[in-house]
Amino acid sequence: MLNIGITGQSGFIGTHLFNKLMLYQNRFSIIPFRDEYFESTLGLERFVSECDVIIHLAALNRHADAEVLYKTNLKLIQSLISALETTKSKPHVIFSSSIQEEVDNKYGASKKAGRQLLSEWARQQNANFSGLLLPNVFGPFGAPFYNSVVASFCFQLTHGETPKIDVDADLKLIYIDELVDYIVQVIDSRIGKISNNPSQITKKVQHTTEKKVSDILALLIGFVEKYMVKGHLPNLKDSYVRNMFNTFVCFIDHDKYYPFKLTKHSDARGSFVEILKLSSGGQVSFSTTAPGVTRGDHYHTRKVERFAVINGQARIELRRIGTTNKQSFLVDGDQPSFIDMPIWHTHNITNVGADELFTIFWINEYFDSDDPDTYFEKV
Repeated sequence: MLNIGITGQSGFIGTHLFNKLMLYQNRFSIIPFRDEYFESTLGLERFVSECDVIIHLAALNRHADAEVLYKTNLKLIQSLISALETTKSKPHVIFSSSIQEEVDNKYGASKKAGRQLLSEWARQQNANFSGLLLPNVFGPFGAPFYNSVVASFCFQLTHGETPKIDVDADLKLIYIDELVDYIVQVIDSRIGKISNNPSQITKKVQHTTEKKVSDILALLIGFVEKYMVKGHLPNLKDSYVRNMFNTFVCFIDHDKYYPFKLTKHSDARGSFVEILKLSSGGQVSFSTTAPGVTRGDHYHTRKVERFAVINGQARIELRRIGTTNKQSFLVDGDQPSFIDMPIWHTHNITNVGADELFTIFWINEYFDSDDPDTYFEKV
């Protein structure tokens, strides 16, 4: 069991890394980190002394004063090194730098200088160090106008704003889940070297796709026109499109958008409702639920899933993992509607009516018992 500490645990990458590592509780134990530890010598020293591995993510990404940004990032690293030296701790330190090291700006300069300081500390202490030069990272829960242009575009498009392209650059991109998986691999690769033959390495993390800013925006606008307006799902066979779609959906104001009302056509024969129009396959399921019974209480990390109640009354609940904010929706088969389940949101459905509940479920991939992407947690 390795004790893992994540500085910047509450940030964009830190949140996803924490959530991923929590899926492997038989392998990793997370040492809690609080941002104020950098203002508390004892708190930071206690933190580093308990860690076998520290992933240093804490940093200032943007600031109106570039000099403040540079000095802040260097100060964080100097404080971390001081705590390591005072406690004589020698964890494997993994540092998230940036390909902007190669660019002439203060952010890139702060990352390069910080990486060099940590690498030198590790060399002197005969400890493991891994410096990772990251491309542009995108994914759910990024901060708009701070973490990435993808987050900014998604926020603007889902909140009635019009995005603007300042420079139509080519962006080297990696999805947050791909990056987190890579970091886990780096942790695993050093396990046997924590006390034997430690090394200090720097790696450029390869991007998984490269797109022009205008192409990214065009794809996201398509999601608005087809998904938000009409409820149509895009072709999700391509992993880049699926990852962009999952990112986009998490920026929607779900309380205002769901349930999405469907059109019900009725005549003497009965009724007909179109539940799903999609550009890719997947799996459709049907269930009945007795009054008072709850199904679900699980979440997915990549799957796109839709619930559509066609008969009876149900309460569908969502809660983003790591938060306490629970969203609740009442849906009725008399007014057919659907709710899509954002990734990293645990969800359930309860029959709150007096009659049997009929629900249709669609998910974008076939169920695989060897890789179910289904993790149980109460809403």
